[in-house]
Amino acid sequence: MTLTIQNIIPIIKANWIGSNDIAVIDTISIDSRSLQNNPNTLFFALSGPNHDGHIYIEDLILKGVCHFVVNHIPDTVKDKANFLLVDNTLEALQKFAAFYRSEFDFPIIGITGSNGKTIIKEWLNFLLSPDYNIIRSPKSYNSQVGVPLSILGINEKHNLGIFEAGISTQDEMEKLQKIIRPTIGILSNIGSAHDEGFPSVAEKIKEKLKLFTAVNVLILNKNKTISAFINPKIKTFSWCSDDKSADVFITKKKDSDHTILNVTYREDTFSIHIPFQDQASIENAIQCMMVMLYFGYTQKVIQTRMAQLYPVEMRLKVKNGSNNCTLIDDSYSSDFQSLKIALDFLEHQKQHKKKTLILSDIFQSGLHTDELYSKVSQLIISNKITRVIGIGETIAQFKNKFINCTTFKNVAEFMDAFENMAFENETILIKGARDFHFEEIVTLLEEKTHETVLEINLNAISHNLNFFKSKLAPKTKLMVMVKAFGYGNGGFEIANLLEHHKVNYLGVAFADEGIALKNAGISIPIMVMNPESTSFSAIINHHLEPEIYSLKGLKAFLKIAEQKKLKHFPIHIKLDTGMHRLGFEEAQIPELIQILKNNDSVQIKSILSHMATSDDLHYLSFAKSQIALFGKESQQIQSELNPKAIRHILNTSGITNFPEAQFDMVRLGIGLYGISNDAEEQKELQQVGTLKSIISQIRTISKDESVGYGRRFIASDTTKIATIPIGYADGIRRSWGQGVGYVTINGKQAKIVGSICMDMLMVDVTHIDCKEGQTIIIFGENPTVNFIAKQLNTIPYEILTSISQRVKRVFYRE
Repeated sequence: MTLTIQNIIPIIKANWIGSNDIAVIDTISIDSRSLQNNPNTLFFALSGPNHDGHIYIEDLILKGVCHFVVNHIPDTVKDKANFLLVDNTLEALQKFAAFYRSEFDFPIIGITGSNGKTIIKEWLNFLLSPDYNIIRSPKSYNSQVGVPLSILGINEKHNLGIFEAGISTQDEMEKLQKIIRPTIGILSNIGSAHDEGFPSVAEKIKEKLKLFTAVNVLILNKNKTISAFINPKIKTFSWCSDDKSADVFITKKKDSDHTILNVTYREDTFSIHIPFQDQASIENAIQCMMVMLYFGYTQKVIQTRMAQLYPVEMRLKVKNGSNNCTLIDDSYSSDFQSLKIALDFLEHQKQHKKKTLILSDIFQSGLHTDELYSKVSQLIISNKITRVIGIGETIAQFKNKFINCTTFKNVAEFMDAFENMAFENETILIKGARDFHFEEIVTLLEEKTHETVLEINLNAISHNLNFFKSKLAPKTKLMVMVKAFGYGNGGFEIANLLEHHKVNYLGVAFADEGIALKNAGISIPIMVMNPESTSFSAIINHHLEPEIYSLKGLKAFLKIAEQKKLKHFPIHIKLDTGMHRLGFEEAQIPELIQILKNNDSVQIKSILSHMATSDDLHYLSFAKSQIALFGKESQQIQSELNPKAIRHILNTSGITNFPEAQFDMVRLGIGLYGISNDAEEQKELQQVGTLKSIISQIRTISKDESVGYGRRFIASDTTKIATIPIGYADGIRRSWGQGVGYVTINGKQAKIVGSICMDMLMVDVTHIDCKEGQTIIIFGENPTVNFIAKQLNTIPYEILTSISQRVKRVFYRE
């Protein structure tokens, strides 16, 4: 579909300010980082309480983008581009998507519920794709922004759509219904997710049901509570395991590692084998089977395809590869829409200039193969991919469309040639359809570490950052602490994300941390909080900015600065207002001023202090005295040396407890990682890190037998013991053993028994259904880092920063 600015103006009810209203639009974008942005892109500058897309417009114009949907025109870009002025840019995006959806007439499946939406969508895509050209939501694109972007992927060759809709509060679903306009509805499981956004469960059910106001049929698990809210005019196609009045009656039987479903439909009974035993997967599989029944598939086809269902990976994961490579693992899907998302994600990783794409044949694009691979080639060129490795018989036929491309018929052929292929100092995106088993390639390229991983949710970091931004005055700047390897979570990946969010400063403890970030391509200013005098030259050479906290340190730095003939090099002055750790005391300030008055090799960029009790309101008067003293001393330095010097004293707890003391900047630390001392605030933050391992071995011991060193656990009865490959060398404190702590397996607590070893710990799984190789949770949602810290009489900082570097960090985006 070809649209011009002139066509779009009335659709989104915009006022046009520009010079070219006949410009053709071929791309819609909300991501300023995307290399797919081009002169024919229409960029929607989305704005909210904690973000503003308008700040990226100037940079985008320099990159060639000419057309913008805005709610105001920044002064710096007036008369430099075409602007479509609207009251609300998100509503404009939704209006445009609703119009676009109205131009197509084929069945659309709309899915909502509390859990299972993405899995049902992906399984339906697998089950139905042999017979349809399917367009579906990429990943978990189910929000007020994600749904419009998903719909805009439709083209004329598609004949079936599968879209999910997620809501978190009232009055959201009606907007999504107008965009998706489903003809077939699926209501998945209704659980507790987002309960806080609704007055009651009943209100949440009613809100979700708004997606189905105009469907031809609604597929659901028959339930009296839900049925009470369904409009009787809506045709339902229901299933149930305990109510034979449902359209489809199902009984379940678990057998070894799969489940047998006995299905009764229209007085005919047949069985289906699915390769799962957990309740959530069984329910999701049944929803998919119901769609196949509704579409009229034969029993044989249903049985054959359902037996091939597989676990769905919903995340793009960043992993460490061998030979200093970074891997982006997207090895379970290959379609055009998700390729665009994966390439954008690749561009966000800036560790290496060299970028390699390993790509399988692409399925379900709705395009003819020649047109498809021409578009793929254009994407690869715009994303500046250095090398392409194609795997599959179809992509091999179009090898000549790609620059620096090698192709193989299958993964086995690639693996045979692997020894002769150089992979080093590069970022590698592994993007393949499930049938190609690209997980084997990931294993081959991945740095060999043990099976314990700390998963870092980048979406949660963005959420937490925006939460604290919402507490700041409009002109208050923000420094974010990424010291101690990002509080144990990972340095570069988090710094890279913060740079995109345009934080003003990063803070590290020592020079080597800052140097690593600069070498990895981080460009925003970095303050070194505890610089050693031996690192001053390196700090200068790598354009870091030191905190100066003593006369001795100041004189040492000035000596080097003068030798290097520096002018106005930025430094930061630390004042001791009561912490009595580092900083200039009040009596030293006159000498400090006198020294700097006569020296132009440095310039005070900021003045800071550190609060001792910002998290403990029992010491409210002491905290206020620190703030008052800082205000007095910093103002004295400003007036004598630099009136524009930035002043900051608040850390994470201070942001919450002392909003009146924001001065010019605040320093966000552990709050970014989802940790707060305030119980109400903790509810608003999202879990960032989840420490996972696996069960190495399960054994059964008899009464009076012991486990571990020193026989510190002796069984009182026959006991089943699981061994987990993580120990105190990985950062798990020994005091968390001997029945004090637990891990979570299948949602149940498994007590740690005996002493925690250097590399292992043992847990009691007598009453837990589990098997060797199964994933377990050390900390995350349960137990939380806060809970562990409280039990061990320590602080969350210590728990997080103790996780050793030998534990692999995996970064993902939902």
